[in-house]
Amino acid sequence: MTVPAPAPRRRRTFGVYVGRFEPPHTAHLGVMLEALDSVQKLIIVIGSARAARTSKNPFTAEERQEIIAAMLQEAGIPKPRVLFVHVRDYFYNETLWLSEVQRGVQAHTRGSSDVALIGHIKDESSYYLRSFPAWEFIPTHVQSDLSATAVRRAFFEDRLDDVSGMVPPAVHAFLSTFRQTTEYADLRAEYDYLREYRESWKDAPFPPVFLTADGVVTRSGHVLLIRRDGLPGRGRLAMPGGFVGQHETLLECAMRKVRGESGLNAAIPLDTQLRSQKVFDYSDRSLRGRTVTHAFHFDLGIGQLPVLGEKGALWMPLGDAMAQPELFFEDHHAIIEHFLMRG
Repeated sequence: MTVPAPAPRRRRTFGVYVGRFEPPHTAHLGVMLEALDSVQKLIIVIGSARAARTSKNPFTAEERQEIIAAMLQEAGIPKPRVLFVHVRDYFYNETLWLSEVQRGVQAHTRGSSDVALIGHIKDESSYYLRSFPAWEFIPTHVQSDLSATAVRRAFFEDRLDDVSGMVPPAVHAFLSTFRQTTEYADLRAEYDYLREYRESWKDAPFPPVFLTADGVVTRSGHVLLIRRDGLPGRGRLAMPGGFVGQHETLLECAMRKVRGESGLNAAIPLDTQLRSQKVFDYSDRSLRGRTVTHAFHFDLGIGQLPVLGEKGALWMPLGDAMAQPELFFEDHHAIIEHFLMRG
């Protein structure tokens, strides 16, 4: 008995491939090339856009788009067959992330429902593949243990021969050029700092969970910020805050850090101006290790902006702060955004 061959899959108009691509590597390229055999146009959704550079997110979305376009062109893919969408991280509001992906894709599909989602469900990080039921899911047949984490580790540890075996030539050329920049030098310093930081507690009997408290202080359409002067995140904007002392409450820690890091006059009440509070515990919110923070929103009302006595402290208009997430340390922009969205 002859078993008929399965009917070939109908070629979809659009395919969607979501990733951070920090940086893109040979397995990413394999998935993209396989997808382009099944779809007419591939929409590549680049995550972690408009975020500050870190050793985990070293490249801007624009740089990653340029790299991906170059490696696909190198592989013989015509430029018009590849489209791009940039999406921010929304650590504490999954709905906003899903909405931004949908809007970005719809801007290219222009109402077409002939859309397939490309991907591979390998662990909990692949949850998003179940979040778009309107798009047919096409699983990739590309199987690889290669990860962008391994590429970054080799990149920041000067194992350049390893890097060249992990990424396409166009990506390797970009990385070689990037190594000569001041951005790389800063990221390398942060990578080394974090590695030593984590090494200092690796022999603890249990993985530690650090506890911090932060203050979101607003006044007359401005938010109180500090500019970090040490690693990690040197030069980034942040809420005043820090690790909770052994003999203080969370609120006491937040108020101590607000005054100590900004020089806010001690005569200005904070505890009576407490408007709301929330725990922020996204598991990967800090590269230093598992860190849970309890943030307090102090609303000082309207009037003149109080003078700040510490260098690096500033009042920033809320519109400017919210429009520039790439200036902020870790998830501090998302935390401030949370309190402001509550009204």
